[in-house]
Order: sequence, then C-alpha cells, then structure tokens
Amino acid sequence: VIFISCFIASTSMTKVKLIIVALIAFLGGNAQVWGQEYSWEAVKVDGHMTGCISPSKDNVPEALGHFKGGKYIAPDGTVYKKNSVVSKTARVVIEAQSKMARVKDVIGHSTRAMSAHYPESELSNWFVDLLMRKTEELSGKKVHIGIANFGGIRVDMPEGEIILDDMLSMFPFKNHLVYVEHKGSQIRKILEKMAAGRIEVLGGARIVVEDGRLVSAEIGGKPIDDNKIYGLVTISFLLSGGDGLALAENAVSVTEFKDVMIIDAVLEHIKAETAAGRPIAGQEDGRVVIKGGRRR
Repeated sequence: VIFISCFIASTSMTKVKLIIVALIAFLGGNAQVWGQEYSWEAVKVDGHMTGCISPSKDNVPEALGHFKGGKYIAPDGTVYKKNSVVSKTARVVIEAQSKMARVKDVIGHSTRAMSAHYPESELSNWFVDLLMRKTEELSGKKVHIGIANFGGIRVDMPEGEIILDDMLSMFPFKNHLVYVEHKGSQIRKILEKMAAGRIEVLGGARIVVEDGRLVSAEIGGKPIDDNKIYGLVTISFLLSGGDGLALAENAVSVTEFKDVMIIDAVLEHIKAETAAGRPIAGQEDGRVVIKGGRRR
C-alpha cells in the first residue's frame, strides 16, 4: 500500500482519480469514484521503499524504474515478477508519464513556499488580488473588493521552480470569474456573515473582527458607504451557496465570464510575470484582523 501511494504521489495530482480506478482493477476490488467526492494532498516522495522519487519530464527511468523481460526493476534494483501487483502498478504509472509531460513544464519561479491559511496568507492574498486585476480588465469597470474561498486553493505554492501541474493541482475546480455589483449595505451584510462564521479569502478590503462580530470594514481605505455601488469579483462556486455564501443574492447586477476559468486567469498571470522576469510572490498586509479568538 505504501509503495502504491508513493507511485500515486509521483504522478500529476489531476490524474490521481484515474490511477485509483486502475489500481482497483489490478487488485480485484470493487469500488466507485464519484464526481468531486475525493481529496488529495501533496506528498513528498523520498524513495525510502523502492527508490522511487517524483519524476521530471526527462528522468522517468531513473525516478520510477524500468521493465526488462517483462519484469519491473525498481530504482533501488529490486526486481518484481511480471504479473505482480507492484509490476502492474508500475506499468500504469510509467506509461502515463509521456501523456503527462506537458504538465511538468516549468512555467515560473516562486521566491518562497506559500500556503493558504486563515485569516489571510501570502498565497490567498496573491490569488484574490490577481483575480481582481483580471476582472477589472475583463469588465472595464472598477473592482473594489474580491472574495474567494480557502477551500478552492488545494495545495501549497512550492519554493523555486513552478511547474504547470503545481497550478493545475492548486486550482482543479471548474469555476469561472464573476463580476457582481452590490450596494455597500449588502457588502456589509456579507462581511458580517463571514465574521460570524467563516472568514474567506478577501481582497480590496480591510476588516477587523472581534468575537465573531464585524467591528470595522473599509474598502479602498475608506469606511463602507451603504449607498454606494461596489464592484465585487468572485468565483461561480460562491454565487449561490457554495461554502455558505450566496454572493449573487440581492445583487444590483451579475456578469459571469463563463469562458474565463480561474486556472486560466492564474496561468495568464504567471506567464506575464515570468515573461517580465519577475518571480511569483505574495505578502500578508493585515487586511484581516481577528480579535478574541480565531474564526474559521
């Protein structure tokens, strides 16, 4: 089981579901895999069982082993019989590597590892801020505030080289960008609801929450004007109840950019930063202050 887990971890996270189905067939078990009823996490493959490590585009035999005469030879030299479970599993993973070469392309560079954590983080701030810039470009309108969800950021940003699969694994869901216009009074209600329950990824605003109560809220450095119309960027999942939010409710207008997926906006940003010679970096800036206990 550990060996199989190592092989799964060495493949693209976006391929895990297919590998699981293949493994079930090899093991003769019975199971079903439904829609989004799965989860994953990045696991470091250190080679302690068979010598297997995470492969790049160019080192598959060295990283995952090879076949000779139908037998599987692991990187540490261990030989497995032709029809053994290990050999069958190895063949599935090794044969998948050529199809996965594209997702191992290096697309950028990160100055340091970043994770998404409450109440704000370098990674989540970087993410929502780029969504705000992209939506302002698409809509031609001012974007004052951004709200995304921590649950939509599935893995951490690595330090150093960023490959395409890092980002596909970070943002695997098929959500698109949405521009929503709200009166300030409705924005305040949204923030109050988050303060009382779960704070999500926030951009363009600064809030102070104490004991589950919204103490102060500013947008663009000024207190929220209940009668002003604000432009909000979010993702389609949060429009009608996702993660407890219904950001389309009582909206003045809703514009969905259904042809611009979240991952597309992220990859476009990374491509532009890389072309300009800039690394990917985020920062915490105190946009969310929690007092009297940490709210999730």
